[in-house]
Amino acid sequence: MKRVAILGSTGSVGRNTLAVVDAFRDELTVVALAAGYIDLLAQQVAQYRPEVVSVRELRDVERLRQLTHAEVDIVHGDAGACAVASLGSADVVIAAIVGAAGIPPVHAALKAGKRVGIANKEVLVAAGDVMTKTARENGGEILPVDSEHNAVHQALRCGGREEVLRIILTASGGPFLKRDLSTFGDITIEAALAHPTWRMGNKISIDSATMMNKGLEVIEAHHLFAMAPDRIDILIHPQSIVHSMVEYVDGSIMAQLSTTDMKFPIQYALLYPDRITGPFARLDLAKIRTLEFLPVDSHRFPAVELAYQACRSGGSMPAVLNAANEVAVERFLAGELSFTSIVEIVSRVLGRHSREVSAISSVDDALHWDTWARNEARGIDVALTRKP
Repeated sequence: MKRVAILGSTGSVGRNTLAVVDAFRDELTVVALAAGYIDLLAQQVAQYRPEVVSVRELRDVERLRQLTHAEVDIVHGDAGACAVASLGSADVVIAAIVGAAGIPPVHAALKAGKRVGIANKEVLVAAGDVMTKTARENGGEILPVDSEHNAVHQALRCGGREEVLRIILTASGGPFLKRDLSTFGDITIEAALAHPTWRMGNKISIDSATMMNKGLEVIEAHHLFAMAPDRIDILIHPQSIVHSMVEYVDGSIMAQLSTTDMKFPIQYALLYPDRITGPFARLDLAKIRTLEFLPVDSHRFPAVELAYQACRSGGSMPAVLNAANEVAVERFLAGELSFTSIVEIVSRVLGRHSREVSAISSVDDALHWDTWARNEARGIDVALTRKP
């Protein structure tokens, strides 16, 4: 029986994780939860009876206690999330807290020698060197929950690392793959949120529309698989059936295919290295008919090259890229910016940081540059970026 702690249990990944636990009751049980949506968290506590629960604010502790009436240890804040992540009885931690807030608890889990299934990009993008070093030194393990990196992890089991030529990440292309470039300045929030194949949160949906998500995934793959950025490629695959591929030196390409359901990579991370028959919908190859693969158009998706540049620069540059993008997306969703201004703001912040790039050797370093980049991105004059 594997005991599971979930950081971000009320979000999409957290809810899907609990669905996987429900499907494998003989193999999995929940021992800790951390989340911010108290009403749903109370329902989860009542159903799964965890040992420890963490909420965001002190005021939520009593509210949760009143809603659950359960004998459970309720903690709060960053320290509470870290307590959930490093809980002695937990075997596997699913990390799905969005943003920089997810960095300290993942570090705590790895320092405690846990297996961590990482679903939030910020952890490895902003502090990849720190996380991988901490895992090595303390017997921790990082398993990717993002479908693309999870697919790579599976494909890498087909051969030795010295036999790998390159990693190929696939991308749907988002909602604007074929849209006239001259109309990008007119893109509305609603249009940008309308992803053609996945149902996701607002932030990642916008990242998919700009394809910044794929650029961030290059940085993640660099840390997860110790692969140079120039050996990590991207292909647009609109059907979102092939989740990623690995090409070996002999010309063989290993691909992982499944339906577009996050339960598959979550199941893999929770039960690894075992594969167990599950109840989730399977891929019907006879119905697919066509699998398309297209190169990335850098004029249409300039965010991708920004991410490659940040990855090559290393140090604090990826943390700055990620934080600036988060703020730019927030401002777009708030109606302050045009769609094309998202990448423009990120580019400007990276330019301001280019002469002061430094190593990220601690969580505090990562959080420092995250805060710096957010302040810079918020301070860029909207009048300079808004479409006339």
